[in-house]
Amino acid sequence: MSETLKVLETRRSCRAYKPELIEEEKLQAIIKAGTYAASGMGRQSPIIIAVTNREMRDKLSAMNARIMGQGEGHDPFYGAPELLIVLANKDVPTYIYDGSLVMGNLMNAAADLGVDSCWIHRAKEEFESEEGKEILKNLGIEGNYEGIGHLILGYAAAPLRAAAPRKDDYVYYIQ
Repeated sequence: MSETLKVLETRRSCRAYKPELIEEEKLQAIIKAGTYAASGMGRQSPIIIAVTNREMRDKLSAMNARIMGQGEGHDPFYGAPELLIVLANKDVPTYIYDGSLVMGNLMNAAADLGVDSCWIHRAKEEFESEEGKEILKNLGIEGNYEGIGHLILGYAAAPLRAAAPRKDDYVYYIQ
């Protein structure tokens, strides 16, 4: 079996992380993989925000927790020390698909490099808020962007579960 197919079959979402940051060269490789995701007509509608600053990571976690109706102290990022946020330009008709493909590339590249990850939702709501818009403005990001997802990154604090068996009616053939 090819290494790519092995990564695709064995990648799992991680929901408990050690506190240490991943190595910079691995982070850059993961980000680069995200920039090579397919996009509608090659328009490259998504952007990636890399968050390695603990204060900003905690601010985003608190925003995300409020959106999901959780109180102070709840960490929807499961202790992951850093994250990548994918947003995409809503003016491009394929923006949701483009951003989702970036997320997939990021997850699979992380797994290939031995870095654990999990896609966390509510980026849309975060960056529609005034607080989220202010973050983008402070980064110099202008445009009609929608949050697609957060990819939390780090090293698992415990072994990950094996993949669930695939359902019997997953694939249909027309021959």
